[in-house]
Amino acid sequence: MSNPLTRQDVIHVAKLARLALSEGEVEQFTAQLGAILEHFAAVAALDTTDVPPTSHPIPLANVLRPDESRPGLDRDMVLAMAPAAEDGRFRVPRILAEEQ
Repeated sequence: MSNPLTRQDVIHVAKLARLALSEGEVEQFTAQLGAILEHFAAVAALDTTDVPPTSHPIPLANVLRPDESRPGLDRDMVLAMAPAAEDGRFRVPRILAEEQ
């Protein structure tokens, strides 16, 4: 397969990306990007009619444990350790000013 990418293509893409390329870089990227496009063309030419679409090449399993209800801490004991409590809740400093 011949290189479908030209120097002008690389210069155009570099201009769109606002990249300043030297002549040597243009030549280097023309060859490298051309090889990448050839590889993509080879992959696109593969027959994938019997291959199901996947989002990940390796099947994944959920590694998290299932949610189970368990008894929590006693409210009165926790509130007794708090610096301030009021009406069965933690009392915290006001952070917003009163609305007028």
